[in-house]
Amino acid sequence: MATLIAVPVTVAVAGFTFAKLAPDTPAAEPAPAATSAQPQSTAPVEMAAPKLPERPEIVCRALTSQLPSTVRGLGQRPVTAGPEQNAAYGDPALTVACGGDEPTPGTTDDVWVVNKVCWYPVEGPDATVLTTLDRETAVRVTVPHTHGPALQWVSPISDVVVATVPSGGAVPAGCTG
Repeated sequence: MATLIAVPVTVAVAGFTFAKLAPDTPAAEPAPAATSAQPQSTAPVEMAAPKLPERPEIVCRALTSQLPSTVRGLGQRPVTAGPEQNAAYGDPALTVACGGDEPTPGTTDDVWVVNKVCWYPVEGPDATVLTTLDRETAVRVTVPHTHGPALQWVSPISDVVVATVPSGGAVPAGCTG
């Protein structure tokens, strides 16, 4: 007889407790994380491809063949010309161009060393252009300002530059440790 009374009382107490502890309104849908992947264009990126002398052409082919398929989450995109010397990532496109002239910084201009590569930054209205100063063939990376500080984007590219583009020429004073 005690069981006949205890079981219904226990069920009633449990039901009452559950009803009181349940929220009145459902929880809001979670917001997408700030790091959610954003759709990016897959259209080719417009890039020039000037004819390179034989040695820079070989060096640039080595560089572009080793570039990663993504740079900090930006997927690689096709380029309109010179895939053996150019690469592009994301939207707006971060671009990598191999070959061409190395800039000549002033004696008081800033230079940055990233993973053993000396980069010379030039700020433009829409992007920062970083060019190597200590390699036998110049490498230029253009980082749109919408991607944030340019320096953070050249780290994975610097690793490939060290592995594929030999050091060469005079190293600016700011690039020596």
